[in-house]
Amino acid sequence: MNEQPDPAWLEELSEWLRIPSISADPAHAGDVQRAGEWLRDFVQGAGGEAEIRQTETSPLVIGEIPASHGAQGAATVLLYGHFDVQPPAPLDLWESEPFEPEIRDGYLYGRGAVDDKGNAYLPLKAAALLASEGALPVNVRVAFDGEEETGGHSIVEFLAADDRGADACIIFDSGMPQEDVPAFDLGVRGLIYYHLRLRTGERDLHSGVFGGAALNAAHGLMQTLRAVVPTPEELRVGVIEPTEEERRSWDELDPGDAVLAEEGARPADEAAAADFYVRTLAGPAVDVHGIAVGEPHLQKTVLPVSAEANVSIRLAPGQEVEEIDAIFQRRLREATPAGASLEIERWASSPAGLIPPDSQAVRLAQDAFERVLGRRPLLVRSGGTLPIVPTLADRGIPTIITGFSLPGANMHSPNERLLVRYLPLGVATARETLVAFADLPVSR
Repeated sequence: MNEQPDPAWLEELSEWLRIPSISADPAHAGDVQRAGEWLRDFVQGAGGEAEIRQTETSPLVIGEIPASHGAQGAATVLLYGHFDVQPPAPLDLWESEPFEPEIRDGYLYGRGAVDDKGNAYLPLKAAALLASEGALPVNVRVAFDGEEETGGHSIVEFLAADDRGADACIIFDSGMPQEDVPAFDLGVRGLIYYHLRLRTGERDLHSGVFGGAALNAAHGLMQTLRAVVPTPEELRVGVIEPTEEERRSWDELDPGDAVLAEEGARPADEAAAADFYVRTLAGPAVDVHGIAVGEPHLQKTVLPVSAEANVSIRLAPGQEVEEIDAIFQRRLREATPAGASLEIERWASSPAGLIPPDSQAVRLAQDAFERVLGRRPLLVRSGGTLPIVPTLADRGIPTIITGFSLPGANMHSPNERLLVRYLPLGVATARETLVAFADLPVSR
């Protein structure tokens, strides 16, 4: 197919990219609103209905483009994306203006070019084209938010309370592990984040007088953390093991030792490189993120009386937040030295989510991608946390998380870019997927 994008499509997308919808900066709240209005107008221009819904934080855009024929009996496909973007700083590292899109060396540069305006434009444009031809076989619901980059939950709350639902969801907010190698993210890990405070007495003590006899908060905190680091078997309860098809997909990715080396990282143990994808995509992981205790810079011979730490556990698909939380806190308290006091604050939590790899929606979408791109998408997972995925999974809505970002796309960094030839390819792939989803069973 022609891999040169229609200039009108480039200009249309560029209009959206020019809006500096930086949700992290209150000064750009009006721009976030404008980006939502652009999306609302796009859906309406495609023959659909759409509205801005204000929330306590940032606006949502909720709308629908009905199937061209027999909408009452057609399957419903939900499109999710976000129209806010990361701040562009540091500006001096940009080779062109972040909010003035520019094409160089086959790439479209600009903040939001892939995350997520450029990616999200692809299924939106596909739905609009099908509708204009009277060939849209499914009802396309649109539910976008303007606060994904700041961790907002308004879209999660909307979907949890939504009575309408959908027969499948498409999210173009991801990418390919290698150029021209499509992939679906079928799972995300959850997260529980803690702050610990441990005290061993009333005041710091002279180490020459009390060392070896009095409790030391640094030692006590290390002893306490050893109950959860490295991740013990008890904290692996509930893990859903990856399927053989998933494992075969992961075998096609870059080897774990190469991934670690590229980032300048060292393996945690002898098996870490070989088990890289099982550990980072399908297993729980406990990590200490920061420790504050004593005096690490000046020579000060004291026994510190207090110590604090931030520590988290990534939950694997299948694990439950409350069950793991109870085990985690119990192990910490049991390991706390006698005579020391431990305070545990749970600062944040989010469940894990998993889309069944054998669901009909996944198979139909794989077939559609293969017809357009000539290669069947790999089935992978994300090691990160995305609250919308477990929300959709809880609603029984199979979800395709994919996209056309590439390694080196500079998401969240200067010179964010989308490979220009992926604009027509992405639209064509999204179009084929929407057509394929006409075969989904209608659950409403």
